[in-house]
Amino acid sequence: MNLQTFTGGFVQTNGYILELEDNECLVIDAPQGITAHLRELGLKPTHLLLTHQHFDHVEEVAALREAGAKVWSYHPYDPEIIMEKRVREMGLPVEIPPYEIDEVLKGTPSLEAAGLTFEIAHVPGHSPDSISFHLVAESFLFAGDALFNGSIGRTDLPGGDHDQLLDSIRKKLYTLPEETAVFPGHGPRTSIASEKAGNPFCPHLG
Repeated sequence: MNLQTFTGGFVQTNGYILELEDNECLVIDAPQGITAHLRELGLKPTHLLLTHQHFDHVEEVAALREAGAKVWSYHPYDPEIIMEKRVREMGLPVEIPPYEIDEVLKGTPSLEAAGLTFEIAHVPGHSPDSISFHLVAESFLFAGDALFNGSIGRTDLPGGDHDQLLDSIRKKLYTLPEETAVFPGHGPRTSIASEKAGNPFCPHLG
């Protein structure tokens, strides 16, 4: 499995590209610039999985959908979660073209897309719609902004809840096999073993 990381946008957000056969690919999250990057690679997106709909993860959802990607998300399209207006008031010239969600994943424990099977966990606390995608066959976890290398997602945004995030991580992520590689929404990859052993913001309790 060829996995690539693309990092783009104002807050250096990670998008992940899983290459498939026939120059197709599955994409996880849609930071600014990822559509042009796929064109440069000669890849056609067929599926886009969203870990959550904060602005920096959805900047190019509309562009990827226009390019042929089917969009999957825990929650329907929601400007309140995206926070475009709030971010623009803070001074970032962000523009998020409206988009449609093809498949809403709320209540769905797993999905199959492009021949790949992902286990889905709802991990609220950073955002109410946060989910993770566990590609069991490869021991890959796409954690969005719930769990980072040595850190956790911020909880001071609308819908955030610090205690809820810690509970989500401990019950939904730390219970995965320790060898699971974690690919976060920002920063470098890590592993479940590493975070359980030394994450100062969410210590493993037992």
